[in-house]
Amino acid sequence: MRDRKNQAAKEAKRKEKHIEEEAAQLAREQARRRTDLAREQAIQEEQEAREAKRKEKHIGEEAAQLAREQARRQTDLAREQAIQEEQEAREAKRKEKHIGEEAAQLAREQAREQTDLAREQAIAEDQEARRRRAKNQPPE
Repeated sequence: MRDRKNQAAKEAKRKEKHIEEEAAQLAREQARRRTDLAREQAIQEEQEAREAKRKEKHIGEEAAQLAREQARRQTDLAREQAIQEEQEAREAKRKEKHIGEEAAQLAREQAREQTDLAREQAIAEDQEARRRRAKNQPPE
């Protein structure tokens, strides 16, 4: 009987120890879960912070890119306008030169026509004078 009592006492101690071990194991598991959860939350918060920083950087880069594109467009437009103005100035100068050349050409043509007319008149007058002299001279 004593053995049975000892046996029962040992069994009760073993159960109590087993219950204590289970409680300790449960406490360790709960602590590990809390630690894991805290670690996961920290990782998630860090990832969210990195993502927010990345988005903020992207927004800044996007704004800078937009500003660069706008500046490039303005530069291109100014260049195109300068080219257009230069072409218009060259065209105006060419037309002005052409008008001047036309006036000079017209003056040369008029001078040539006057010279030709004067020459023709001189020839006609000379021929007329010869005819008169030929008429006034007796035949030989």
